[in-house]
Order: sequence, then C-alpha cells, then structure tokens
Amino acid sequence: CDCHPIGASGKTCNQQTGQCPCKDGVVGITCNRCAKGYQQSRSHIAPCIKIPVVQMMATEEDDDGYPEEDPDSVATGDHCGKCKGATKRLNLNKYCKRDYAIMAKVLSEIENNDEHTKGWTRFMINVESIYKKSRDSRIRKGTMPMLVPNTDLNCKCPKIKTNRSYLFLGREKDDSPGGIATGSLGVTQRSIVIEWRDEWDQRMRRFRRRARKCK
Repeated sequence: CDCHPIGASGKTCNQQTGQCPCKDGVVGITCNRCAKGYQQSRSHIAPCIKIPVVQMMATEEDDDGYPEEDPDSVATGDHCGKCKGATKRLNLNKYCKRDYAIMAKVLSEIENNDEHTKGWTRFMINVESIYKKSRDSRIRKGTMPMLVPNTDLNCKCPKIKTNRSYLFLGREKDDSPGGIATGSLGVTQRSIVIEWRDEWDQRMRRFRRRARKCK
C-alpha cells in the first residue's frame, strides 16, 4: 500500500482493490485528493473540509491577489489551496488594481498546439462589453482566444464553463503565459472571474465613473 500519510485514516489497504481507508472528504485510491465539494485545509486531522456555499476566494477585501511569489509554485490538482482571486467581494480597490474589466461569453474549448503556451487550456470567448482596458491593450469587442493554466483550471481557480458569460478582471500582461503579451487573454487564479449577472453592469459603470479615485 502507498496510503497518503495525511489523507488516509490508516495504513492498511484493501488487498484486492488497493483502496486505502480515507478520511472524511478525501478520495483517491491512495487518499491523495479532496472530494468534490471539499477543499484542502491546513489541518492534518481534517485535511479536506466542505466548501462554503458562497466561497470567498480571498480573505482580505483589499487583497489585490498578486502577491510576490514564485509563479512556478502554483498548486496542482491534488493539492489545491485557496484561490488567490476573489469572486463575490468586488470593490473599487480591486477594480483599480486590474488593468482590464470585461464581460465575455465562453464559446468553446479549442485545441492548443502552441509550444509557447504548453500547459495552458485555450478557449474561444466573445467579448461583449469592455468596462476598462489599458491604452496598449489587445482586447477588442468580438471573438478572441483565452488561455487558462491547466493547474488553475483543475483547481477551479477560476471555474470556467462553456456557453456561460463571465465578468473578467485582471492584469493583461501579468496573467499572460511567461508574462509577455500574446494575442490571447491570459486568465489565472489571480484574476477575478464571476459568472455574469445583469446587476454587474450597473456596478461596473459606477466603478468606471469613480475610477479617478484610484490610487
């Protein structure tokens, strides 16, 4: 047996299937990942806890989601931590710290054969509204490709589904593969991705009017 030292409740596995005994909320033949509806905690006793109904993906309201850290230290699907972006707690400060804010519909997932973006999943999106963008931005209304790191997608940071519309806020260059500008929009766990509701339009227009207060 190769039972996970934290996820398994014991060291003895089923001799026929090899299945280890897992703690509550833990799955996998070796008990190495959290079950659906659970997220990783820092506790060795209860390594996986239930995700709250409204999950706040950032603990600090004014956290901009872009800490100084090694970009290669992103969690894998088996060790997903808390997402760095934020969903529900969108405020003027977070709007100010992103260089673009758009509403777009995710049309489809498309094949990614580009060696420069290996490890990223490519989607085709249709940008319907642009609330904010930088002067040198490549974002335009209409269809354009979007790239999401596979590790972030596996951790549902962000959670992306096709045929759904989302509000996207991020830093166009910082979130692109390798930190360089490409013809695709890079979206990572540091981006803010919220499933679109009509009420967001009014809020984004209000933020745009108040943007002169941005520090």
